[in-house]
Amino acid sequence: MMLIGIDPHKTTHTATAVEPGTNREVASIRIDASLREYRRMLTWAARWPQRRWAIENAEGLGRHLTCWLIARGEDVVDVPSTATARVRQLSRGGGRKNDRIDAAAAACVAALQGDARPVAAEGAADALAVLDERRVNLSQARVRAVNQLHALLRALLAGGAPTDLSAATAAALLRSIRPSAEVERVRKAVAVDLVAEIRSLDTRLKASTKAIAELVEKSGSTLTDTVGIGPVIAGRLIARTGRPSRFPSSAAYANYVGVAPIEVASADKTRHRLSRTGDRQLNAALHTAAITQIRMSGSRGNLYYKSKIAEGKTPREAKRCLKRRLADHVWRVMIADERRREASLGGHSGATLQSSATGSTPTTSSSDKSLPKPANCDSTTPHPAA
Repeated sequence: MMLIGIDPHKTTHTATAVEPGTNREVASIRIDASLREYRRMLTWAARWPQRRWAIENAEGLGRHLTCWLIARGEDVVDVPSTATARVRQLSRGGGRKNDRIDAAAAACVAALQGDARPVAAEGAADALAVLDERRVNLSQARVRAVNQLHALLRALLAGGAPTDLSAATAAALLRSIRPSAEVERVRKAVAVDLVAEIRSLDTRLKASTKAIAELVEKSGSTLTDTVGIGPVIAGRLIARTGRPSRFPSSAAYANYVGVAPIEVASADKTRHRLSRTGDRQLNAALHTAAITQIRMSGSRGNLYYKSKIAEGKTPREAKRCLKRRLADHVWRVMIADERRREASLGGHSGATLQSSATGSTPTTSSSDKSLPKPANCDSTTPHPAA
C-alpha cells in the first residue's frame, strides 16, 4: 500500500507519495485548494490502487480535503502536527521545514510511528457541534441586547428595569414612557428596536434548542436519562467528545475534560487541585449537571454530595468529586450508546464495555478513585486472555 502524505495550507496543498517499506519518496504534487485541483490530485494518485492518505492536521486546514476524500471512499488518517515535527527533527536534524518535507513526514508518521488516527465520515456529533455553536452565538447576542436595553431603561425610568428582564416586560415599561426631549425619544426608539431584536433571538433560540433535541434523540443517545442533563447539555457533550472510544479509559476522558485532580506537593502535606487545562466547554457542561443534581433534594447526586460533606470535605471539594463521577458516568453512557449504534449497523467497536452504569447519576461510594462498575467498563482496550 502506498502512503500519500499531505501538508495542507489555506490556499495550497502538497502531497508526497512514500513507500512504507523503504521510506522512500516516490512522487510529489502541489495543488491549489479548489475542487478542480482536488480532482487532479486524485487522478495523479490513481496510479496506486492501494493507497492511504495521511493528512497533517486533518481537523484543521485539511478538514475540507479530508471530507472530500472520505466522501469518495478513500482511506484517510489524521496525523498531528506535533508528530510530524518530531519526525522532521529526528530524521533530518535542525528542524528544517518545507511543504514537501512536511507531507513526507506525515506519511512516515502514519506508517512507522503509529501516531495516525483513522478519520470517519462526519456524523451526528459534527451536526450537533454546528448547532451548539450557533446556539451559543445566539445566547451571547441576546445577553448583549438585554444589557443594552437595561442601560437605556436606566436612563428612561427611575430605578431602571427589573433584573429578570424579558421582552414582554420591557415592552410594557416602554409603553408607559412619554418622552419629553429629543434624546429621550431616541432612547425609546432604540429600546423598542432592541425589544424586537430580543423577541427574534428568543424565537431562534427556541428553534435551535428544538433542532438539538431532535438530533440528540435521532442519534439514540441516552444521556438525557441522567438527572441534570437535558437535550442542550447532551448535545454539547456529544459534539465536544466526538467518538468516545478514542479515549482509552474513563480516567483519560476525565483528564481531557479537566476534572481529574492533580497532585500538588507542599511543605506540610500533599493536596490535590483540578487541572486548569482540558476542554472548558465540556467542563462547563458537567458543572451545570453537577449543580442541578446538588440542588435536587433526594437525587443520587445530591446524596453523594452530602456524603462528601459529611466526610469533612468543603462544598467546593465535594462538588469536584461529583464532577469527576459524572465524567466517568457520561463516558460509560456514551461508550454504551456507541456500541449499541454499531451493533445495529452490524459494526464492531473496540470497547470492552459490557453494560452501562446503572442509574441516572453516579453511585455513592466511600472511595473517590473509581465508581462501582461492571467488569472491564473503564477501558476500551481489550484485556489479554488469561
